[in-house]
Amino acid sequence: MSNIAEAKALLKRHFGHSEFRPGQLELIEAVLSKQDVMGVMPTGAGKSIIYQIPALMGEGLTVVVSPLISLMKDQVIALREAGIEAACINSNMSMHEIDDACGLALTGLCKLLYVAPERLETPRFQSLISQITVDMVAVDEAHCVSQWGQDFRPSYLGISPFVESLPARPVMIALTATATAFVRDDIIQALKLKNPHVLVSGFDRPNLMFAVERPEPKEKETCLLKLIKQRAARKDAPGGAASGQTGIVYCSTRNTVEDICDLLRRKGYAATRYHAGLSAAERHQNQEDFLYDRATIMVATNAFGMGIDKSNVGFVIHYNMPSDLEGYYQEAGRAGRDGSPADCILIYNKKDVQTCQFLIDLSRDNNLNAQKPFDEVERLYERDCERLKRMTFYCTTTDCLRSTILRYFGEKDAPFRCEHCSNCSTDIEERDVTIDAQKIVSCVARIQRMGRQVGKSSIIDVLRGSTAQKICDWHFNELSTYGIMKDESAMHIRYVFDSLIDKGYLAVTSGQYPTVFMTTEGLTWLTKTKEPFIIKIAKRTEKIFKQDKKGLLANAAPHSGHKSAGSAKSAAKQTPKSVEEAGTFTELFYDAQLYEELRKLRTQIAAEEQVPAYIVFSNASLADMATKKPLDEDAFLDVMGVGVAKAAKYGTRFVSCIKKYLG
Repeated sequence: MSNIAEAKALLKRHFGHSEFRPGQLELIEAVLSKQDVMGVMPTGAGKSIIYQIPALMGEGLTVVVSPLISLMKDQVIALREAGIEAACINSNMSMHEIDDACGLALTGLCKLLYVAPERLETPRFQSLISQITVDMVAVDEAHCVSQWGQDFRPSYLGISPFVESLPARPVMIALTATATAFVRDDIIQALKLKNPHVLVSGFDRPNLMFAVERPEPKEKETCLLKLIKQRAARKDAPGGAASGQTGIVYCSTRNTVEDICDLLRRKGYAATRYHAGLSAAERHQNQEDFLYDRATIMVATNAFGMGIDKSNVGFVIHYNMPSDLEGYYQEAGRAGRDGSPADCILIYNKKDVQTCQFLIDLSRDNNLNAQKPFDEVERLYERDCERLKRMTFYCTTTDCLRSTILRYFGEKDAPFRCEHCSNCSTDIEERDVTIDAQKIVSCVARIQRMGRQVGKSSIIDVLRGSTAQKICDWHFNELSTYGIMKDESAMHIRYVFDSLIDKGYLAVTSGQYPTVFMTTEGLTWLTKTKEPFIIKIAKRTEKIFKQDKKGLLANAAPHSGHKSAGSAKSAAKQTPKSVEEAGTFTELFYDAQLYEELRKLRTQIAAEEQVPAYIVFSNASLADMATKKPLDEDAFLDVMGVGVAKAAKYGTRFVSCIKKYLG
């Protein structure tokens, strides 16, 4: 049997899939030919298969370096459910449990041993490894080795010295879901990969619906509760957790986590919390409650989630804006890991930008106080500030959200419109705002000529004719642009302002108190080219612009230079529902009633086995069962995700459930 045929047979026997996903076989073939590999593949693309299949085909041990204890535990349980012997060693285990794991590794029956990077340097582990032939070292979440990437872990720098200490160098496998070209190069250097076969299979997650909500600050909690109501079941709802999705709500601070968790509990949801201020015991318990579906909503800071293998997360909501797209895409990507439709929604407020900038400044100060090299600190600081600008643009753009993300990660052929994000699902009109844009740039130029450096809010105050004391003290009320946009809402001016920054006509300095200045391109546009300045506006956003005027509807009709939107009546008919009103965007086509019966059985089996429900079968597998409706164990093996071991263990009960349902 050829290597490819054997790999496919193992894939079907243990994991229940007839074909490899895109990119998997290419990297597996490279590993089998003893070549180092680096794979950048989206969450849910099956990165673990790339080392698990070759591990089964080799004679020695595969060491998997994994960042989180919970991830190791889940992967070992899942492998054993699939009929594969695996073990892990971590700090939560007793000495007796560690001895058992070491003994299993020494027998040669264990093909995969999961360890944290900190474990590699311990004498006990090095003693164990000295008695075993190591075929491969797989580095999961490999971006952690790069200080330029997300979630940098200094302990990951010990992986390369560990590999060099082995009698014979094993094949190295580096895997991650999110890494820009710069981070990929850094990973290769830090791990000392030798002429690696690099595959970037794409960053797109077609099953995920991306959305941004922009409520007024006082309406954030109301917006969140609407989104949750459409997705998660209350504890007292008929059917309990089975009638709703599980999800994650990310918040930027510990205090916000506490407040939002308390809010959701008061509203009757089974919510729990996770942040670094909790004891290790409570964090572990709360994580277990979420993984085992005892809690259906996890409210957390970004301390939660890296490597979490829970496949049935139906939504991820960011209550606060993250500081960069890498972090956002990683966190949002924890939804829909099994390929089922899922929603990724970000609730944006401009105050979040200030919070992110404060945290970036604080990190810079801490690094300087720790006497890290000044040049390195400044490079990291400039990188973080630039990332924050890109993140802010994502939240304010009217372009396709999916394309914005994919282009950030270097996919030049990203679709212009995906038709599967809130911007593509919203009625957009183009508007000529050249006059408004000229007023804003002129105001910035005049303030600049005065030798003043002020932020966006102060410039908006000048344009709207604010009588605030500072405006008068700085003599801004004497400028020709003072009050020139008094009939426009602050939100409309800010919207055009952001578009000018994105275009490069205006720019913003870095730091806790960013100021605005006109660029060379802006001066050229204002004084020479004078090209029309066109922006895209969602019709529901235009409605908010009008409401922001505190009842002033003098500007309700389009400006003479604007593209007409038709009558107010026809515009109202065309205005789409917001993501709050639309609920979940996509549905699977299967027998929903049978799916619920199968899910109840899965919950019962999971309780008996004391494992998370998704370890038994993923939501996608249940949906396939509810579509194919197998009536014997041979047909049951044709269900996606059903291997020989799971068919033998669970087939009879699930087939019986289907027969009972069909009558």
